[in-house]
Amino acid sequence: MTGFVIHALPVLRGILALSPLPGTGGDYAGDLAHLKDWQPAMVMTLATLAEMVAAGAGELGHDVTHVGTRWVHLPVPDYGVPDAAGDARWRKAAPVALSALRGGGRVLIQCRGGCGRSGMATLRLMITAGEAPESALARLRDVRPCAVETKAQMRWAMRDVGQSGAGG
Repeated sequence: MTGFVIHALPVLRGILALSPLPGTGGDYAGDLAHLKDWQPAMVMTLATLAEMVAAGAGELGHDVTHVGTRWVHLPVPDYGVPDAAGDARWRKAAPVALSALRGGGRVLIQCRGGCGRSGMATLRLMITAGEAPESALARLRDVRPCAVETKAQMRWAMRDVGQSGAGG
């Protein structure tokens, strides 16, 4: 067993989860095997290409799509939020993720550590799926206490509900 843990919670009819980047703990092959065994319909990676390469996960997109899983790369700097190009990618990816969840599928969101950036995107999907922001954040932090690390990430996660942020 590797240190690669998938932190999952039910959303709509599916499972939404967040995790660290495979390979971050030094066992890319083992982490990738665990990810494949979990059978996500979609994997969204918010780590930058440099972070992926440093973790030995430079081929993650190929490795994930090779087994028939949809992969979306939305690179965001550590502790950051998506820029304009990232927002455009998000607007295309979020409806696909929500469709998978409505259909009972599994969606995995990951960044380097599986906390800030992945928590930000997970929270935004939960809210877009219809959860109240406060209860969504509480549910998310019950499974991953470090989810959403900065005020800017909280503002980005809450953008669709028009809130200025609930802390970091």
